[in-house]
Amino acid sequence: MLLIDEEGTVIQGYVPSGRVGTYEQTSGSVYKLSNFFGSRNKAQYRVTDHSATATFAWNSELSVLHNPPVPVPEDRFRFHSYEEFQANCDRKVDLYDYIFTSNDYTPMKYFIPYYVGHMKLVNGQTITDHTVLDEAGIAEKRHLCVHVQTHDGPVMKLYLWDKAASDFCEKFKSYGSTPSVLLVTTVNPKHLGGTLALTSMASSRVFMDTDVQPSKDYLGWLRSNSDIANKINAEVVTKPETATLEELFSYIKQATAKVAWFECTATIDDVIQGSAWYYISCDGCNSKAFKGPTSLICNNNKCGKSEVTGVAQYLTRISVYDKSEQAVYVILGDAGKELTGKHASELVASYFESNEGVEADHCVPVPQALLDTIGQTHRFIVKVSDHNLTGKTQTITVTKIFPPEAPHPIAPLGEDAIPATSDDILKTGSEESDACK
Repeated sequence: MLLIDEEGTVIQGYVPSGRVGTYEQTSGSVYKLSNFFGSRNKAQYRVTDHSATATFAWNSELSVLHNPPVPVPEDRFRFHSYEEFQANCDRKVDLYDYIFTSNDYTPMKYFIPYYVGHMKLVNGQTITDHTVLDEAGIAEKRHLCVHVQTHDGPVMKLYLWDKAASDFCEKFKSYGSTPSVLLVTTVNPKHLGGTLALTSMASSRVFMDTDVQPSKDYLGWLRSNSDIANKINAEVVTKPETATLEELFSYIKQATAKVAWFECTATIDDVIQGSAWYYISCDGCNSKAFKGPTSLICNNNKCGKSEVTGVAQYLTRISVYDKSEQAVYVILGDAGKELTGKHASELVASYFESNEGVEADHCVPVPQALLDTIGQTHRFIVKVSDHNLTGKTQTITVTKIFPPEAPHPIAPLGEDAIPATSDDILKTGSEESDACK
């Protein structure tokens, strides 16, 4: 642990493994430590530049001072930028840093590094007003992954392990509404899979929206700069590898392939018809909603919404091709708006307004806004999911679509180069919607 006195001096405290858990501590309290002895710093646990350590003995006492005679400085946070994390990644150095405070620039040493930002994804789940955590799955895996972005900087993956993960879940649930800001202390920058990421350590602590002043300050910035904060798409966290459709299918066939994101440039040659191009979702968690005896019911048991309002969401399959292959993409949610410029709910409402005599369960035909995309060339961010790797479906999920490129001719595939028609690919398995049933 780190001990700081009224003069701002920081020294390492060491508790032998047999006495861990003996000393209960409360955040914000000041303590009196007696019956300890000094020893040399243990190099493998060193967290300050002092050579000495205050080591707890069998008779050490840690008692609360309710009215301390001298005020002890509050916690100070030294936040690091993406570039600083990158520069210090995978370096086996002492985990301390200098912060210069007061007019005489006295160096104050604190455990590094701290990271604060707004959450974009939790275990791949987009942050919404009704985000529900899979606590059982997190407990089983003993960790979770949060995608966090600081101001308008890069989005970084933060892996929280064991107690840090359970603390995250507890704090996340304690808020009346879904929290937005995450501050985490003592994280370790590492390269995981070639990407810079942050991982928690045994001493890591997590704070959210209004827990401490720095998180409050960031929350204030976030509320005033929501346009900047939302500018970077959460699912494009690291730059996806560019691939052709042929390379994409080749990757899926590899025995060692894992869930991954790719950037593919392709031309739309058809919008698949014969099945619904949208589905009705829960307005809280975007899961599929189905008809109950008297109202709609969310298909997600963990959602918690008793009164569900149905919202039309894209579930559109398009046929695309490039110079190497042909594929079927499925466009979900916000990706559909990026393609057409309109929400699915807007297109559905427009159809019923123009066809007043049509019943509510009528199957809405594919709108012209989707048909107009045929012939357009886009850069697609696609996700190779578990369904693709297990062979349940060859349909590729699109997570983001960039604006169409300037028109340029792309030679069509030769007849013998097309392995199957779009209908054949869809029959291999995909998520069906009963929005029109």
